[in-house]
Amino acid sequence: MQKDRVVVITGAAGGIGSVLVRRFLANGDAVFAIDVNLEGLGALDGIHRSNRRYASITADITEAASIQAITTAIREHFEEVNILINCAGFYPVVPFEQMQLDDWQKVIAINLTGTFSMCHSLLPMMKAKGWGRIINFSSASIFEGVAGQTHYVAAKAGVVGLSRSLAMEVGQYGITVNCVAPGLTLTPPVLRDLPQELIAEQPKLRALKRDEQADDLAGAVFFLASPEADFMSGQLLNVDGGKIKH
Repeated sequence: MQKDRVVVITGAAGGIGSVLVRRFLANGDAVFAIDVNLEGLGALDGIHRSNRRYASITADITEAASIQAITTAIREHFEEVNILINCAGFYPVVPFEQMQLDDWQKVIAINLTGTFSMCHSLLPMMKAKGWGRIINFSSASIFEGVAGQTHYVAAKAGVVGLSRSLAMEVGQYGITVNCVAPGLTLTPPVLRDLPQELIAEQPKLRALKRDEQADDLAGAVFFLASPEADFMSGQLLNVDGGKIKH
């Protein structure tokens, strides 16, 4: 595995993001962690603060001023970006007929527009190096839809379209853009916010009859960030335990 890269991770304090922070640091990479959750990021800082190759910022990726602050902080701490992992996500359950425009726009802003903003802001640093990896988180829910999450599924389908089109524009600079599509993963927000019957049903629908954990996604992300994936771009890697075959 290649080492000594600068890895930027949004949603870094979440269940999946925090696993990725730990794994890339253990690999010898530098990590810049971003999350809007002050308490969660503080806990992550407490774990990794002694590592000189770790830095973080509390920021909202839906706000232009925060995106600028993130970019400035990355330049100050590490001067470059090699890998961008857009892991931040928001997935409330709201029946479509009860959904308001504000509900729709918030979910789109976090899951889709925030991904665009991070890619757009950090791309110049990748181009300057002539090499880069952008790994965006979509969702396996885009294959079959989820009642009560039309806004979330629409946003995550948009992430795939964004990634495929961006891949066609930045390949000439040695930059790849790919997506990971997790199945329902047992993170604290999922356990807290989603219906228990929905969670309990998932292992029955998979080829692998167990719950999906955050660690199950680290291998796919590491692969897409590695030299072994040098000739992969614009692709969607589905990691859901064999529920969806496509």
